[in-house]
Amino acid sequence: MASRAVDIVEEASRRRGHALPAFAIVGWRWIGRNPAVAIAPILLPFMFLFFLRLIGPQYFALEIAGAMLFTMQNIGSWTLGDSAVWRIECSLQDLFVASPLGRLRYLFGIAFSNLIAMIPALAILGTLLAWQVTQDGAVFGVYPLLVLVGSLFVLWVLFSAIGIGISSRIKTQRAIYPVGNLTFTVLGMLAPLYYPIAILPSVWQDVAHFVPTTYAALLVQGALGITPQPVTNMVVYAGLLLFSAAVGIWIALRLYRWRTD
Repeated sequence: MASRAVDIVEEASRRRGHALPAFAIVGWRWIGRNPAVAIAPILLPFMFLFFLRLIGPQYFALEIAGAMLFTMQNIGSWTLGDSAVWRIECSLQDLFVASPLGRLRYLFGIAFSNLIAMIPALAILGTLLAWQVTQDGAVFGVYPLLVLVGSLFVLWVLFSAIGIGISSRIKTQRAIYPVGNLTFTVLGMLAPLYYPIAILPSVWQDVAHFVPTTYAALLVQGALGITPQPVTNMVVYAGLLLFSAAVGIWIALRLYRWRTD
């Protein structure tokens, strides 16, 4: 796959505006050659949902929304893995450094390629969420849909940047997956993705407010009417999500090494 990625993206780098479609092709070819790639992102959230459905069925819509947010957050682990493997094993980053593609388009391309691989899982979870909200007697309208999509988009950009930033500091291939799994699993555990934040111990609530995913979860839960929030709270959560995402992206870009290992 690495040699094919070189051919696709190197050609695209010579044609302004063609880099993003090229990285999309890389993502689709990954799924086409290994369908398990599209199945893997859905397995872990569904394991949680199965048991949570038995334990707290009244929160099932909240739990499905949390699974979508967790899936998008976990894309950081995938971008970390791809970026590190391309740099350490395939030496692709050297090619892109010498090309006119540029650092930001390269980073966005890796993130977009992994987003393509996540789409099947997000589509299944989104369909299940719409069905469950309807079963609960609510309406899955335009407003909650926009809030959900906007929150997923912010998390995609943020955690892709974090994953790629961390990847540039990894020196050996053996460290890639332990570092990625540890980082993004811990972040997913700290945020109230599968339960209302109010049921957590106060100390855990305080810690959770330092994780950007917490504000995405509060926004989505409020928009879906699962844990109703006044408009002022929703505005505050949106502002904190954007602010924390901006800070996280800035730190990730400062951390990222482009021209040197």
